[in-house]
Amino acid sequence: MSNIILVLLLSLCCTIHALPSHGGAEVYVHAGQSIQSAINAAQAGTRIKVGAGTYAEQLTISKDGIALIGDGATLVPPAVPAVNTCTGIAGGTTNAGICVTGSGIELAPFVVEHQKVLSVEKPVTDVFITGFNVNGFDGANVLVVGGEDTRVTDNNLYNGGQYGFLAAGSTNTVVSKNNVVSEQSLRYIAICTDNFSGARVVRNHISGYSVGLCVQTSGSEIAFNEVTNGCVGSFVDPNVNGAQVVHNSFGASNPACIGQSPIIGGVVIFAADNTNVQSNVIRDQRAGGVAAGIILVDALEFGPDLVANDNKIVDNVLVNNDYDIFVNTTGTGNVIADNQCTLPAELCA
Repeated sequence: MSNIILVLLLSLCCTIHALPSHGGAEVYVHAGQSIQSAINAAQAGTRIKVGAGTYAEQLTISKDGIALIGDGATLVPPAVPAVNTCTGIAGGTTNAGICVTGSGIELAPFVVEHQKVLSVEKPVTDVFITGFNVNGFDGANVLVVGGEDTRVTDNNLYNGGQYGFLAAGSTNTVVSKNNVVSEQSLRYIAICTDNFSGARVVRNHISGYSVGLCVQTSGSEIAFNEVTNGCVGSFVDPNVNGAQVVHNSFGASNPACIGQSPIIGGVVIFAADNTNVQSNVIRDQRAGGVAAGIILVDALEFGPDLVANDNKIVDNVLVNNDYDIFVNTTGTGNVIADNQCTLPAELCA
């Protein structure tokens, strides 16, 4: 028996040592000190722990492997905004609370929503942000531009002017278990991923945004999120290919959406391809008869080739919506089956 126990202990030991670790130094920031100063002084791979308190700062992270760990830390806009890569990406002179940025970022001019990233000379890698309360920045509370393997998890992102969270021109971004809430009025977009590739948006709670989940990354995973009190729960953009919108809960739409939003619904597939909308619960999408639980439409007003093809809408539960499923597409290969719903009868099991 003792030999067996020894083998198990050795196995556990080896397993523990094999677990990934940021390594590097560990520094502490306390109320009254500057978080940005600690970031500036840190070497790549440093864990920066920030104690309870309110910090009127904008943060820029451009070093690989930085782990920013809050313990009751609240970040609010400073009296004088700082200028960094994220300034203006969400339009005008807007700024981000936490800006994770690679170097050599080439941006397209602002047209709508945010500037598109054309190229990144060198991405910043393995940044980790957790445990922060970020409140009231006019652009995005957290913005990742030119990031690789960035993880943003277990934060409270309140009242982001344009976005709660935005990733653009990045790869393999993970956004998980965050609380993204607009407390006073409907704001624009809670979480948006506009990456070159790779995005996982999972287990977030979202409330009070016109668009809860903006899907602009092909192959992205949007799963186990809870979205309520907005106009559109999840919006899949034209030409996005292979997004997975699965196992989410989309609750009641906000009455203020009527007259403000051109579309009101739980999941909108807007001329996207190969989207998998499966095993979601969508309820109480109501706007005087024009809202729908799931909407599948073309975008021909923006281009003659913008049609929705090969999308799959299966095994969803839709309850108490004006319409459960609305389809208006000339696309081919779309499958709508085995959904628990009522209207229209020909699309409901």
